[in-house]
Amino acid sequence: MTKKTYWPLLKNILKISITLGALAWVFSKVNIHDLQEAFTKCNPWYLVLALLCYVISQLIASSRLNSFLKVIGIKVSERHNLRLYQLGLLYNFFLPGGIGGDGYKIYFLRKNHEIKGRKILSAVFFDRLSGVWALTIITGLLIIFMPRLSIPNEVTIGALVIGTITYLYFLYVFFKEFFLHFIVTHLKALAVQGFQTLSAISILQAMHFDGKFAPYLLIFLLSSLVAIIPSILGGLGLREYLISFGAVYFKLDPHLAVLVSLVFYVISLIVASSGIYYVLRPQRLGAEKLPSPAEIEHELEKNK
Repeated sequence: MTKKTYWPLLKNILKISITLGALAWVFSKVNIHDLQEAFTKCNPWYLVLALLCYVISQLIASSRLNSFLKVIGIKVSERHNLRLYQLGLLYNFFLPGGIGGDGYKIYFLRKNHEIKGRKILSAVFFDRLSGVWALTIITGLLIIFMPRLSIPNEVTIGALVIGTITYLYFLYVFFKEFFLHFIVTHLKALAVQGFQTLSAISILQAMHFDGKFAPYLLIFLLSSLVAIIPSILGGLGLREYLISFGAVYFKLDPHLAVLVSLVFYVISLIVASSGIYYVLRPQRLGAEKLPSPAEIEHELEKNK
């Protein structure tokens, strides 16, 4: 067995182990019956609002990616880009290998446009990085409204300003084309995270919560960083593990905190499932059939 054969297998085993371990820990701390009871007593209209906010966030996220693609000279319609984005969402949930949805987007873009794979990879990378930046900004604002953390506002604001200036300097020196379009792409990034935060608030409202939102939103946003950790099922288990840990630290209701995360997961899964249409109808993406993960890996290696 060669390295190319056993390494992907080991990565998948690691992802499954991490996810199952995290799920086991979470459900050992949280009473499932309490979660079920809370879910059945929720306000469905706020859940609809949460779904709507999440859908809007993904439409903006798709447009953000297209803005990055335009910077490197790839011109695709918003409709076609959205189709690729939907397929990417689906595979980010269900593809256990190392490729994920980004790999499929890069493959299709590289196949249909005469442009280096590294340029497409950089656009996708900075699309993700802009989301991390926006997540950091919103998290910092929440910290300002949480005096119990005893973090001086000057420290939080200073860290956000210094971090943003450093990020801008990095873009200016090494990726000037992205620097020149910073405002448009990163305003969209803030909008994406903003609507996802509104989705979490709507879920809390659906659970008839009438306390302070900030602590729950803080651990919810911090748990979003779990996307960078190898896992399966869109980070299910890992995110809830972090939220349970954060709920204990902030002395919050762990059942409610985990419930918000699980409901948000279901909403995101529903939206991502729209990509199934393009698995059944790959012609809508301009292909007779979708490539296998092995074909994607081969193509990406060839274009490095």
